[in-house]
Amino acid sequence: MLVARASVGVVAVSGGPDSMALLHVLALLRGKHDFRFVAHGVDHGLRPEAEGELDGAEAFARALDVPFDRSRVSVVAGGNLQARARTLRYEALEAHVARVGASWLATAHHADDRAETVLLRLLRGAGPRGLAVLPERSGLRIRPMLAARRAAIDSHNTRHAVPFFLDPSNDNPRFLRVRVRRELLPLLAQLDAGVVEHLNALADDLAGCSDARGESMSRRGREAIEALERSQSCTARVRLSRALVARYDRTQAKVIIEPG
Repeated sequence: MLVARASVGVVAVSGGPDSMALLHVLALLRGKHDFRFVAHGVDHGLRPEAEGELDGAEAFARALDVPFDRSRVSVVAGGNLQARARTLRYEALEAHVARVGASWLATAHHADDRAETVLLRLLRGAGPRGLAVLPERSGLRIRPMLAARRAAIDSHNTRHAVPFFLDPSNDNPRFLRVRVRRELLPLLAQLDAGVVEHLNALADDLAGCSDARGESMSRRGREAIEALERSQSCTARVRLSRALVARYDRTQAKVIIEPG
């Protein structure tokens, strides 16, 4: 489980199908795994419909007994719109994490999102570090649905009657990501039906796990750290290269990597 027992988190909720599914799943799991969370939506001020969509997200959150709050940011029209909106969104979300004293921020990224991002980075000439995108955990951010495919999320929403709203910009071909989603990935899937899983595996292999100096570890080292995180053992130690040691710190609810 990515979330430590007795922890408090923030879940980013836009009203779209992915984030509403995440909200619903975490609400189902919180009792069993003993964690609490609040939901937070960000209005970028780009579409008049966004306020109503967040109203719908808030209504669903409160029906699940999840507190909901929202922020409004101002994204000026111009180039690289999606990237600038994403930066402002994370700034608003992380500010709310600090306000409520949370220890994690959950987003609804899934396997298809990650595959799209790998392809986008390839098209822009990224190297190995640039392709190591959207790990399951990075700092405060966690991505609980990273192993799920978009179709499985849609099935969950249908099965549980989870309400959601569709953002028309997600179908606008002026954005390169939309063309990758609508044109490139389906074409690659015709050549190999497992392309999404292959791209996710590539990102996993390249992501590694950053050490105290920001360098990447071997896959074996990453797996050992993941096992330590799952065990939450305060006595176990994982010896790494460059005279570093990993230990689990219960106060911070995370693995600490430091000189051994």
